[in-house]
Amino acid sequence: MNIVHDISVVGYGEEEGNKYWLVRNSWGTHWGEDGFFRVCRGTNNIAIESNCSWATPVDTWTEKKWHTTTDAEKNDRRNDYTVYEFPQPEYEGNKVSENDTPSTGGCRVEEATFTNGEKKNSPHAWDVVEPNSLPDVVDWRNMDGVNYLSWNKNQHIPQYCGSCWAQGTTSAIADRFNILNGNMWSTPVGLNAQAIVNCYAGGSCNGGNPAKVYEYAHDNGIPHSSCEQYTAYNLVDGECTDFDLCRDCTWPPPPVGETGFENCTAVEHTKYYVSEYYKLSGVDNMKAELFKNGPISCGIHATDNFDNNYDGGIYSEVVKHPRINHEISVVGYGKDYETGEEYWIGRNSWGTYWGDYGFFYMAMYENNLNITKDCVAGTPTYENPNSAKQFTQ
Repeated sequence: MNIVHDISVVGYGEEEGNKYWLVRNSWGTHWGEDGFFRVCRGTNNIAIESNCSWATPVDTWTEKKWHTTTDAEKNDRRNDYTVYEFPQPEYEGNKVSENDTPSTGGCRVEEATFTNGEKKNSPHAWDVVEPNSLPDVVDWRNMDGVNYLSWNKNQHIPQYCGSCWAQGTTSAIADRFNILNGNMWSTPVGLNAQAIVNCYAGGSCNGGNPAKVYEYAHDNGIPHSSCEQYTAYNLVDGECTDFDLCRDCTWPPPPVGETGFENCTAVEHTKYYVSEYYKLSGVDNMKAELFKNGPISCGIHATDNFDNNYDGGIYSEVVKHPRINHEISVVGYGKDYETGEEYWIGRNSWGTYWGDYGFFYMAMYENNLNITKDCVAGTPTYENPNSAKQFTQ
């Protein structure tokens, strides 16, 4: 028997007397048992016991070197010049050029604005959670020893793409699905930012409106991250179809320079919805929301110093006229018990080699790049909220 494919064996078990290997494939969550399969154990079925390998990881992350932002960096006169006056592209019904991407200044993030206001059928967290009842620390990376977060991402590979508006939002929504699932699924839920870009669901690689991602999640549902590879390109050939949301391709590999799309088809996939979406701002409201419901997406003023020099510690920077030009996800908050300083725990979309493995810590009350001004959240559901509404009428 010839070996023609490589997989990962993640465990073993027995069911009704039948021993099996538990295996993870690399064909997407729409294949098999959410991307996994079981195969008979002890009989070398499909040659699975013929040629395996393993390795021992080396700890390269325990020892951290933190950068302390200096007063000179905080007050650098260039800080006020990192947000530029860009005319926002018209996204609805107007496609943009594949190469028409911003060369300077953030992601061109608009203020989060819903078409017809928020959609909220239950009380807001800050209406039911008293500020003095909140714990000092809420960190969804470690809630009673459990990490509920989805995978960190990098919006700038394989090329620059101003998709932060789609990255921060899909990360926050995915994290809430992991909370909803009790982190009991085989792997964390991840949601597909490229599909959001493909469908211009609020913007493109030229920037966009984060609130529209939540509206899209409510109306259409978002595909899993394994449905589409992140290409950092705008869709320029025609309208977004099912093929641009979730696809699978077959042999043979295409020649260099060709897409091979003739061997690809759209596939059925799980859709991740939100039943509610709403805006929030201010320290007390954000803390209550994070504590009760999970991560949120927020706009910030990403300065050159924050971009180029942050590599750990609680960040603060004096910006005379902060504007929103970047979208991130806030996954919690904390407190330095030695100094008493409180801070936000943010997740960026610039890769794990940036900051603290892709995360950052931001001063809570002032000089915080406007992080408390413009945030959005949604309530995760696997049921189409539009169908449910029609059913109950």
